[in-house]
Amino acid sequence: MLKQQSHIVAPIPDELRTRALYTVNELRERGKADKEAIDKLFELIVELTESGLDFFFLEPLRRLNASSMMMGMARMGISSMLKGSKMVVHKVLKKLDDKSLAAILDFIDEIIHEPEQG
Repeated sequence: MLKQQSHIVAPIPDELRTRALYTVNELRERGKADKEAIDKLFELIVELTESGLDFFFLEPLRRLNASSMMMGMARMGISSMLKGSKMVVHKVLKKLDDKSLAAILDFIDEIIHEPEQG
């Protein structure tokens, strides 16, 4: 579905992609939105979010050779953003049912891609 729309791309480490796909498959097979599944999903979402925030906010500053003070201010802002996001994601996931879990797993599966071979 996303490939039919304009979209932005954020690279993630291969290790995170592998772990994300493994987690999605593991949780899909279990099919239960229990505490263990919610905890694993929360950790995965946080890691994917951290990776995306780093790429979209810190990578441009690194490429501009921003000063350490500018990088520190950016990191502080991102940390606050991440803290707020964690609270919201945690509240949403606590109310997750099995059907909603499957929908979130489908979404994560849809946004993760292997590198294109050139």
